Amino acid sequence: VVPLFCNEMFKGIDERKESGDKIEFEVSFSMLEIYNEQVRDLLNSKTKSKKGLRVRQHPKKGFYVESLLTVPVNSYVDIENRMEEGTRNRTVAATLMNATSSRAHTIVGVTFTQKGKNAAGQETTKTAVINLVDLAGSERAESTGATGDRLKEGAAINQSLSSLGNVIAALADNANGKNVRVPYRDSVLTKLLKNALGGNSKTIMIAAISPADINYDETLSTLRYADRAKQIKTSAIVNEDPTEKLIRELQEENAKLKEALERGEIPKDDDNDDEGPSTEGISEEGKSMLYLIMLFLL
Repeated sequence: VVPLFCNEMFKGIDERKESGDKIEFEVSFSMLEIYNEQVRDLLNSKTKSKKGLRVRQHPKKGFYVESLLTVPVNSYVDIENRMEEGTRNRTVAATLMNATSSRAHTIVGVTFTQKGKNAAGQETTKTAVINLVDLAGSERAESTGATGDRLKEGAAINQSLSSLGNVIAALADNANGKNVRVPYRDSVLTKLLKNALGGNSKTIMIAAISPADINYDETLSTLRYADRAKQIKTSAIVNEDPTEKLIRELQEENAKLKEALERGEIPKDDDNDDEGPSTEGISEEGKSMLYLIMLFLL
């Protein structure tokens, strides 16, 4: 999923550039794993410590990882090389169910920035943050045969997945009209996914299930997990300056009024030029917007 997404993103950037678009694009890449509730930077293995990187909270940006390496990338090849580097540093181990079982959750972060000029000739910047998350599967000790460190890793994975499930359940309840506290602070995973789950975002979950009857319990719990996630309602809006938003809305309304005038939906009154433009046939909202446009143009 991650390579396909990144490849399509750069294809779209190249198409915009070829079409003569004057917008500048910047892309940066990061990759981390959450191992036993500790954050590790997969692009900078030298900084590994027993305590891991610290998770802090910004009043506007929300939770973030302090000192996480974020590198600029100019093409899909750059991202592919960075992904291979991060994958080599991931924590994997063998269990009875999987010879290369992931022992941690992995989060790939892509920051996409667009820089250009608005209608007023001012420099504007729009930024989107994409979190691509590979969740480690929940484990039953009797199925995996885990002991020692593998058992502790499985317990940490199950705990964080349980916390994520509680957050999803609370968000689903809130979407259905209830007023429930969302326990984001219960795990590192839910802290870092707070903006993706309940903020200004769009969220997609892909569930991996097995047709084998031996995995019946895991498949059933995964489907229940995904069903609860489907009930979350998120709304994504463009982060832009209020003044720029007003200018854009006025210009859009002005264009609609011009089209209506050309189609003859707004009658022309040449005999009453001194009385101002006729507003017959315009909705109350359209009239107010027309007056705002006139004031704006003046």
